[in-house]
Amino acid sequence: MSAAHWHLTYAEDLISEPVLWELAERFGLHTNIRRATAEEHVGWVIVEVRGDRLDEARQWLVERGVQVADLS
Repeated sequence: MSAAHWHLTYAEDLISEPVLWELAERFGLHTNIRRATAEEHVGWVIVEVRGDRLDEARQWLVERGVQVADLS
């Protein structure tokens, strides 16, 4: 099982979407939110992710419009 720490930045239209829940469900990942904030126009999350499909999950986030920075 691989692990990574990501800094995710959400655009305004994704702030109210359950992106991390869908990420976990879709790719079978374990997520641990380390820090987060949501403001009116932007939100960000520092999240620990573990699983076997991290590359696919990262690509899916980018396709959704989430900026992903690797902190590992």
